[in-house]
Amino acid sequence: MTAHSSPARPVLLGQNQYGKAENRVVRITRDGTTHHIKDLNVSVALSGDMDDVHYSGSNANVLPTDTTKNTVFAFAKEHGIESAEQFGIHLARHFVTSQEPIHRARIRIEEYAWERVEGTGADGEEIKHSFVRQGQETRLTQITFDGERWEVVSGLKDLVVLNSTNSEFWGYVKDKYTTLKETHDRILATEVSARWRFGWTDGEQPAPDWNESYEQTKRHMLRAFAETYSLSLQQTLYEMGARIIENRDEIDEVRFSLPNKHHFLVDLEPFGLKNDTADGAVYLAADRPYGLIEATVLRDGSEARIPADLTNL
Repeated sequence: MTAHSSPARPVLLGQNQYGKAENRVVRITRDGTTHHIKDLNVSVALSGDMDDVHYSGSNANVLPTDTTKNTVFAFAKEHGIESAEQFGIHLARHFVTSQEPIHRARIRIEEYAWERVEGTGADGEEIKHSFVRQGQETRLTQITFDGERWEVVSGLKDLVVLNSTNSEFWGYVKDKYTTLKETHDRILATEVSARWRFGWTDGEQPAPDWNESYEQTKRHMLRAFAETYSLSLQQTLYEMGARIIENRDEIDEVRFSLPNKHHFLVDLEPFGLKNDTADGAVYLAADRPYGLIEATVLRDGSEARIPADLTNL
């Protein structure tokens, strides 16, 4: 949004937005005795002709944030939740096309996964209505719509992965403050935070299968992590992104933030014990500080558009 000055003051109003954040919506779909669950955390941000509400307090162009909250729950009922991406698309299109002052909508969604708990009821039938919350990762998406163009950025956070070997770290720069010893066999572990941007921008064109895309993107990411003989976490990051770009035509850009979850061999020599990787090595899992490796991997010819700070997306 272009900055405008107040009529009476030499002060500029810059970019602004408003909405209702973190609407927790759970939808249970019953297919006979088999139940399905979708668990979302939805945040809505709207922008457009909002100068007057800032300058004079006039709410003539303001759709109440309580209304945006109600819309989230009503749409969960009316449209269902096929995927986080599709649900966000429905919401963004509604806000921009139904309210003239609103020119842009941004919908951020976290999706929490549940898996079915196996069991048998008193009637001997298999139980299909009990779930346990998965703790593996949180699925994410951000939908942005300005009335003409779409931008869909999906991803995940809190995905902890570890290779217990096939990782080295040596040949690095050393100065008078360097104490880290080179290693040719180390644990490589990280907590993956990743976002990927889809090439789909035209609502008239067929959209990707969002759920299939998420599962396959995650699969390629994990396969690359497992199969890369790593000489640095940077190398592993690049291979994870490259594998996604090479195998998923719908994705043009991948951004990673990978904290290096260090595992240090414990010095057990004071106790007369040899601690090496050959036989039951013992490590200290360090909490902090940690190395933080971040980078974007792009399809050739694409422009980087995902922010460097993934906490803002």
